[in-house]
Amino acid sequence: MEEFAKRKGKEGTKGAKQIAQENSETILFYRNMVLGSHGIFFAFRTLLGQAYSATDIVMYLITALIHIASFQFLNKTGSPTVDEKGTLLDPGLDLNMAQGMAEHVKDLIILTSGTQVLSLLTNYLWVLLLLAPLRAFLFAWTNFISPWIFAPPPEETEADVKKQKKMERKARRMR
Repeated sequence: MEEFAKRKGKEGTKGAKQIAQENSETILFYRNMVLGSHGIFFAFRTLLGQAYSATDIVMYLITALIHIASFQFLNKTGSPTVDEKGTLLDPGLDLNMAQGMAEHVKDLIILTSGTQVLSLLTNYLWVLLLLAPLRAFLFAWTNFISPWIFAPPPEETEADVKKQKKMERKARRMR
């Protein structure tokens, strides 16, 4: 039961070498996931002798673009910077940080890889790719749009009330 107990004190921070090591492992894992989903897609289509329809080709190109863009994002942001001697200068952004942008990109890779493999069952499962923009809209709604629209009006301070009375007196004198 100790593993379920709340930890007391400050959570430890990761060192630069640990971040660089975990980033390289994460990049390798998602690279293998991308290559695996593409390999499975082509292998099953070829082994089953199914013809590629226009839908298959277009959707494959869309998933390939999503995979390339997502993987390049992970690779560029998570790659460490080293000098000529091999000394670690910058470990890159922590790709395994909770609530980070990399988390959403990793979810996108998982969604597109899963959709690509599941589409082997039926072409109707390509619709699962629509979950990505829906999730992006939900994220934008909960974090940006809704708080902005439904924010309470600012409360008037004592200085604002005095300023308003002064403006009203000035307006009466002008008449």
